[in-house]
Amino acid sequence: MAARPGKRPLITIVDDDQSVRNSLKMLFESAEFEVDVFGSAEKFLSDGRLVESTCLILDVRLPGISGFELQNQLRANGDTTAVVFITAHPEEQIRQHAIDAGAIRFFSKPFSGAELLRAVRSCQPPPQK
Repeated sequence: MAARPGKRPLITIVDDDQSVRNSLKMLFESAEFEVDVFGSAEKFLSDGRLVESTCLILDVRLPGISGFELQNQLRANGDTTAVVFITAHPEEQIRQHAIDAGAIRFFSKPFSGAELLRAVRSCQPPPQK
């Protein structure tokens, strides 16, 4: 997880559904997070802000590189940014794969915004004294 001294935590959302991106962006901004949104893993990777992200919220099924493939690629490169998966396809095998690969949580759409916020807050470093 990236340290962002003096800055709001950055949550990065990668989902191919514009309405999901918009609603999650509003949810996290209302909770005082900085938010980046991307419609594909490729756009996210080309942006270069991964090192600043506190938590990644990834859709399982994306065009091109899937959420799982993105997580695997990041882990293979030594990145340990917290990952939360969201999906409209909540098969138990998919959920178990996400957790086994290191995701901190797995949510099936529709999900509770409050629960998602709690999950993301749990991956933040404690405040500096």
